Amino acid sequence: MSFMRQTLTTMLGKTVKKAAQIRGGSGSALPGLVIEKIDSDFVSRTLQQLPMGVALISGTNGKTTTTKIVVELLESQGLKVFTNRTGSNFTRGVAAALLGEVDLHGRINADIAVLELDEAYAVHFVKAIKPNYCLLLNVMRDQLDRFGEIDNTAKLLHNVAINTTKCVVLNRDDPRLSSPDFVNDIKSPLRSFGVNPKYSQTFPSDDSLRSSEQNAAKLYADDTSLEEFKDQHAVIGFNGSDHSVNLNLRGIYNLQNATGAVALVRAILGNNLNVDSMLEALSNIKPAFGRGEQLIIDGQPCELVLVKNPAGFRLALASFDPANYATMIAINDAYADGRDMSWLWDVDFDSLQEQGVTAVSGVRAYDMALRLEYDEVPIDFVDTDLAIALRQLITKHTRQPKRIYCSYTAMLALRRLLARYTDVEEIR
Repeated sequence: MSFMRQTLTTMLGKTVKKAAQIRGGSGSALPGLVIEKIDSDFVSRTLQQLPMGVALISGTNGKTTTTKIVVELLESQGLKVFTNRTGSNFTRGVAAALLGEVDLHGRINADIAVLELDEAYAVHFVKAIKPNYCLLLNVMRDQLDRFGEIDNTAKLLHNVAINTTKCVVLNRDDPRLSSPDFVNDIKSPLRSFGVNPKYSQTFPSDDSLRSSEQNAAKLYADDTSLEEFKDQHAVIGFNGSDHSVNLNLRGIYNLQNATGAVALVRAILGNNLNVDSMLEALSNIKPAFGRGEQLIIDGQPCELVLVKNPAGFRLALASFDPANYATMIAINDAYADGRDMSWLWDVDFDSLQEQGVTAVSGVRAYDMALRLEYDEVPIDFVDTDLAIALRQLITKHTRQPKRIYCSYTAMLALRRLLARYTDVEEIR
């Protein structure tokens, strides 16, 4: 009976997914929503087929990029990996991604699943299927209308950790993830990742955004550490040795993401890890869509940088020199962005004062413009219409590189608009 149900669910889901794509959508949400309604056990039943189980990645910042890194590192070891590639990190996104991978009978050809999950939805996911491994990245103020204050977000991640069966990898530099209250009742072995203490000011926790006080990090028996970095060159330490690697990933925050990804891959593979193959793969990984993704328009790069909370926006601004770049900022306040935009006041925009901002757009364009005004950042153009603002950016600066800082739904809309000007990879 379960075999017949798996087959029927799969065929119906694939039909809905194909219809959604024909109508011009990515097919990343609607099919999953249908599956949730008609067969709530489809995801857990399908993932239980995997011999190496499930690795779950959650936290406030870096989920999509870190998941992409982990997937490619595991593939460098000869493993077949299933993942929710579109970054749709609710349960319905996982269901929709599965529909693209299973055969007509609902069988999946993979060794392990690596899934990024929204903090709130991860809690529901682990009730249905317990992850074998989890990587917990950080706890930051983000989408206050959904999560409330960050202690509540930490509780959500704690629920993920206590339901993980083989290994929990956590960010030792985050005071909430490394606190005794968080770790004391976790039954699985613990591993940690983080940065050398001399870089703690460069990678602040939420608590240290307005303070120089740093977390007294605890290193677990097996730790992976970002020991040195300059530009996109990193030295990652583990097992008593330092390993040098040059990354294609831009942005200092991606060095931290890469360190966490290495820690998780080491936990999964243990002594079977081929370190040289892993480091070679790490050096070749390109950014996830919209997260430092670089497009070419009229021979000039146009870079999309996702920003969604104070720490992430601060690190993004610290990662990129605005000199000689035309800058645009696009902020929406849809559900997926978080409706509460008060966090913009915890970002320092001083680095944009000299170069200025060419265009500000999105639903909350005037809120963003007001914030820039207080930091005395010159603005050339403000319009809530993304298409108009993007055209202004592109036509006014045809011979100049461009960088767009954007919230999540603004990023998705801008990728569609940019397809009018250049080739944009379609994510399915």
